Amino acid sequence: MFVFGVILISIVALFHFYVFWRAGTVPVIKKHLPVRLIGAVGVLLWSMVFLARFYGHAGTGLFAAVLEFTGMIWMAMLFLFAVTLLIVDIVTCFGLVMVRVAPRLRGLALLVGLMLSLIAMVQGLRAPVVSKHEVTLSGLPVDLDGIVLVAVSDLHLGSQIGPGWLSFRVEQIMAEKPDIILLLGDIYEGHGSPGQQILAAMRRLSAPLGVWGVLGNHEFYGGPETIRALTEDSGLTVLRNSWQEIRPGLVLAGLEGRRTDRWPDDGSELVRRTLAGLPEGGIVLMSHKPWQVEMVAGSGVDLMLSGHTHGGQIWPFGYLVKLFFPHLAGSYQVDDMTLLVGRGTGTWGPRMRLWSRGEILRICLRSAGQE
Repeated sequence: MFVFGVILISIVALFHFYVFWRAGTVPVIKKHLPVRLIGAVGVLLWSMVFLARFYGHAGTGLFAAVLEFTGMIWMAMLFLFAVTLLIVDIVTCFGLVMVRVAPRLRGLALLVGLMLSLIAMVQGLRAPVVSKHEVTLSGLPVDLDGIVLVAVSDLHLGSQIGPGWLSFRVEQIMAEKPDIILLLGDIYEGHGSPGQQILAAMRRLSAPLGVWGVLGNHEFYGGPETIRALTEDSGLTVLRNSWQEIRPGLVLAGLEGRRTDRWPDDGSELVRRTLAGLPEGGIVLMSHKPWQVEMVAGSGVDLMLSGHTHGGQIWPFGYLVKLFFPHLAGSYQVDDMTLLVGRGTGTWGPRMRLWSRGEILRICLRSAGQE
């Protein structure tokens, strides 16, 4: 995580240079603000992001939480400013054409970036929507037709998303009257202890056929303390690269979202071991990352549930995420398997989303025998 932080802060430094360099050419800014002041503001804001990442992210208490919140919000705003300015620079060939109007267009780009940032903040702080799906499982017994799963992913509980927010999500989940509740990984942000209030709120989740979960990559960033809290104190039954028949004819499997650089291959051997020996019936797989999808589909799984991508979270970041995870968000049919990738119920980093809100998945399972 330290290496990732260094890379992130370096990229953010380049973004600051670009945004403040182009902002300095906007007529109204150029007229009223000296170059040194513009540069000083840029350095100050970069320092805030630096402290948010290396102190606020790992720290505890109100000051650390406020610092992380403001630093991450500014980082996302900076990204949107850079995108809108780059669009103008591409259209104007970095000011080589449309010479007179280009500086004013950069000012317009900054206003558009600010407007997008405000929309993203509102969307990020709104309650997640419940998206409803109906999925047929070929081996599901007729007597289990109509079972309701409610799945959430990427809660990222921690200093930014706490027990109060989680309590409202528990109410949302329980209002759907689920037979099974599934947590698809990245439940904790992965720094510091989850805290007793968060654990107490999680233990309020209940369903007739259980509350199940898998670990995401952020649980491993948090280390043994975070994993122990999730597996022993949260009230979840965590499937660690294993499966269990929770009712005759209904099998639930769980695939962890550990970082792929911890494995000697692309994770295919892990998938193979996790799905070995599956019995007959309707097969549901929780996999934090939507990876090895074709292999999973060929292993007899009827429904694969994933998260991790956040649907890109902030446009146009999704285009980059899609290079690594082509199944970005929504419902996909892969051979005879249905894949549902949630946009994430919480947020990573900034409490912002553009354009889609967070999401809770409600899935009604249907038996092929009822068709």
